Amino acid sequence: MVEIGSFIKLQRQKKEMTQGELAKGVVSLSYLSKIENKKTEASPEVIQMLCTRLGIQLDNELETTIQEKCKEWYSMLFAVNDKEEIVEKYHEVQALMDTNLTNSLLLFEIHKVRFYLVLGKFDEALDKINELNDVSSSFDNLHQFYWYKFRGNYNSLNGDFNGAIRLYKLAEDKLSQIELDEKEVADLHYIIAVTHSKLRNTLEAIDYAEKALGIYMKEYNFMRCAQSHIVLGISYRRIKMYDKAIKNYNLARHLGELNKDNQVIQLTNLNLGYLHAAKGDTEDAINFYQKVADDIEVDLHPRLSSVTALIKEYYSINNIDKTREMIEMGFELLDMNDNSEAYKTHYYVLNTYSLAIKKEHSKFESIVIGEFIPYLKKQKDHANLVVYANMLGNHFERLNKYKESVKYYKLANLTYEELINL
Repeated sequence: MVEIGSFIKLQRQKKEMTQGELAKGVVSLSYLSKIENKKTEASPEVIQMLCTRLGIQLDNELETTIQEKCKEWYSMLFAVNDKEEIVEKYHEVQALMDTNLTNSLLLFEIHKVRFYLVLGKFDEALDKINELNDVSSSFDNLHQFYWYKFRGNYNSLNGDFNGAIRLYKLAEDKLSQIELDEKEVADLHYIIAVTHSKLRNTLEAIDYAEKALGIYMKEYNFMRCAQSHIVLGISYRRIKMYDKAIKNYNLARHLGELNKDNQVIQLTNLNLGYLHAAKGDTEDAINFYQKVADDIEVDLHPRLSSVTALIKEYYSINNIDKTREMIEMGFELLDMNDNSEAYKTHYYVLNTYSLAIKKEHSKFESIVIGEFIPYLKKQKDHANLVVYANMLGNHFERLNKYKESVKYYKLANLTYEELINL
């Protein structure tokens, strides 16, 4: 049965009742505190009276229905699914939780962290994490698996990939102690692969992507197979195994076409652009990037990524008119976004190149040195740090400021050495 103390505490806090208000006429304040903190077991009569005051009924016949509805809602908690349907199902399940004592409560509350993240409500996700910390000592192994996994999701979405991988590994450690569907195991392996890719732990990314892919292939989950192939393509590109990278990208694109998934197709095109840029094939890189930039149905982040990539390519071949055109397009896309923190790198890239082509030297130096470089260091974005440190070095060299030029070339070289050693 559900941990009664944790249940009482969560429901009391949700209804914004004090311990005194709940305990009055039922038990002493100190006794209620012991119940909530699992220092004593209350009698069924006391539990009944507390639940009655909280407006909760004890109906064991509803347990199967609640579990089924919870599982249905859990399966919806992915960013690709319709947000309105997710919210509608949430309210349906929450209504049952508010009026029934159920074994599903703690798992439901833990899944709220994921729910808020899918909706982009990061503050609410953090509030829920902090609230659940108070009762986390009562979590069983299944609870702990999702507790670690969803906190890992929170860290990852906030750019703390080292913190995310630590929590994902704790979730992975629970796999031997619980029974899960293979697709749940594959999903954990996939997000570990993605996080290792973010950290440029290339061999680990390949290992976990292969593990996930093996399960997704058995499940005929074409979308996840395609995404795993993209992670593998990125990893092989980084170690300059270009043929293997292209093979994985082509497989991803093929699966995207079979599934009529335009997002996967264009994400493949974006990464093929990165591959050709890495090989120095500027014309091919531009062609792939342009396909993504011109597709109004593509999600904002890959479109902005393609635009900023086009800016770098056009600037590198001194095509200032096209650079300016892409900068204008980037600012238009950025104006459509209501979460500036998530697109901060794009914001800095657009402003950096805008000031560079306008030759507004003091403003360029101010934003790149004063804001962009510190931001990239904080984010541990070594790849971009190399690019923009080199850009500063070139800038100062053209102005005959050789001391400053050497300083930033040195930063670029040191960062590059750190990057290849990751």
